[in-house]
Amino acid sequence: MATTGITPSSETANLALSRQYSTFDVAGSYFGIDVLQVQEVLRYQDMTSVPLAPAVIEGLINLRGQIVTALDMRRRLGLPQRVDGQTAMNVVVRTEEGAVSLLVDEIGDVVEVDSASFERPPDNLDPAIRDLVRGIHKLKDRLLLVLDIGQTLNLGAIQAEPGESAAPRRF
Repeated sequence: MATTGITPSSETANLALSRQYSTFDVAGSYFGIDVLQVQEVLRYQDMTSVPLAPAVIEGLINLRGQIVTALDMRRRLGLPQRVDGQTAMNVVVRTEEGAVSLLVDEIGDVVEVDSASFERPPDNLDPAIRDLVRGIHKLKDRLLLVLDIGQTLNLGAIQAEPGESAAPRRF
């Protein structure tokens, strides 16, 4: 068998030199999700509320016949609610269980970043945010917080509000 001189680990390292992220803004913070996890981005959609759902669940949307849970990222991150007149946008992500919409303040662009700019979240970052962030990329003019979709959708870590079940939930 002929050898190419390229080992699987060096090939993987070359592929990991840069990544693309779909970006969005929540309360002035700049977040990114691996572009391969994003199904689509949409303007605000009418929602149906879900009785007894955790407070972070804004409701359900009908996305061309598919029922999608909409999760409010401001609430998930423990941030203040949107001001009156500010309409949320939808970032629909693919999960093993199906599509979930993240309600964000503003949709950004797809950015490509070098893996060398990646750092672990600092210890002094607010724990509500640190637990949901895989790491941070230092960009030219700001920081890109890389969102961990699995942790974001793991609602079991959220304190139940009065009248809610404390059972772990995951989307």
